[in-house]
Amino acid sequence: MGGGRLALTTDSFVVTPLFFRGGDIGKLAVSGTVNDLAVSGARPLYLTVGFILEEGLPLAALERVVASLAATARQAGVTVVAGDTKVVGRGQADGLFINTTGLGVIPPDRDLGYHRIRPGDAVVISGYVGDHGLAVLAERKELGILEAPESDCAPLAGIILPLLEEFPGIRLLRDPTRGGVATTLKEIAVAAKVDVWLEEEVIPVRPQCRALAEMLGLDPLYLANEGKFLAVVEADQASALVEAVRTHPLGEAAAVIGRVQAGEGRVLLRTAYGGTRRLEMLAGAPLPRIC
Repeated sequence: MGGGRLALTTDSFVVTPLFFRGGDIGKLAVSGTVNDLAVSGARPLYLTVGFILEEGLPLAALERVVASLAATARQAGVTVVAGDTKVVGRGQADGLFINTTGLGVIPPDRDLGYHRIRPGDAVVISGYVGDHGLAVLAERKELGILEAPESDCAPLAGIILPLLEEFPGIRLLRDPTRGGVATTLKEIAVAAKVDVWLEEEVIPVRPQCRALAEMLGLDPLYLANEGKFLAVVEADQASALVEAVRTHPLGEAAAVIGRVQAGEGRVLLRTAYGGTRRLEMLAGAPLPRIC
């Protein structure tokens, strides 16, 4: 391992439906696990995969999921080294659940953590927010919306690891999955004992995503993302970081969306109308079974 530290993560995926615009449960399982490792600064290496199948799951559906999982693993540069399969009775697993464990290695000189965050740091998002949550919802409810967004589900190690080499001013990385950008930034603010100020007008949201969210009474800032990362970075490296992210197909809408200030764990949003809105962690589950 070249003297590096091991990084280990495990996750379970229970999304419904199994297939949605831009992805499926197999692609999601690999991407989610690889991304957890990548935002910790680790190079993902190996995965284990466990399947829980509901009696009656069509073989064609399983084959499609496995093929997608394998293709995503190849794209992410990881090897599936072990696996297991169990079958349960009808009504006990909603088709298919997947559990993954990922192993990676963190270089010995890499230090990402809440303790590194300082007032004055910038907050960067790697692209549009809310796509995954709305893609799953549109598919689940069969809304028939022709312009419904596609999930952003994708493995991010290929974009994150070169950035960590190029930009030593990156303090912390997180993937804003459950609870979206708002909940993730609230967790960061509380853990680092700082305030985070966001600018609503510069947060990238696709027009169709914003329109659909408004129609359904949802806030894109609280919707899950499965192919985006948040970075807290030294202010003088923020613009260069954004430009570097935008050169990658997964980061073309990257933007500086806020700043860190001295404080006590608040996240505050300057709205497009000139007001200030306080963001808290997601309460309840307005959109369950998305990952």
